Amino acid sequence: MIKPVGAEAGAGGRMFTGTLSLDLLLGDVHSLKEKRTVVRPIVAELRRRFPVSAAEVGALDLYRRAEVGVAVVGADARHCRDVLDTAERFVAARPEVDLLAARRGLHSSTDDPVWSV
Repeated sequence: MIKPVGAEAGAGGRMFTGTLSLDLLLGDVHSLKEKRTVVRPIVAELRRRFPVSAAEVGALDLYRRAEVGVAVVGADARHCRDVLDTAERFVAARPEVDLLAARRGLHSSTDDPVWSV
């Protein structure tokens, strides 16, 4: 049976999904192997410190660039924004990378219908 996401929460139940895409310039890195030694610990620490999913999602074949995606789900939009703000500040403070850009998204379960099986 196909039903809209959020329908099981009942009337008034809302869910928010926040996303953050971080474009990073890596410091003294000269190979994809060295890139992994910088990016993997950042992704692992994001997962450990914050209630998020995180992964390297872009610039996979460029050894001096990385794109890290972060996502959070919650019942409160402010909570999602606060978690993403903190995660962005954490990455920006890392000395081995420069944060070139950060793109955000916040979606509600009452936005345009999204269907799940």
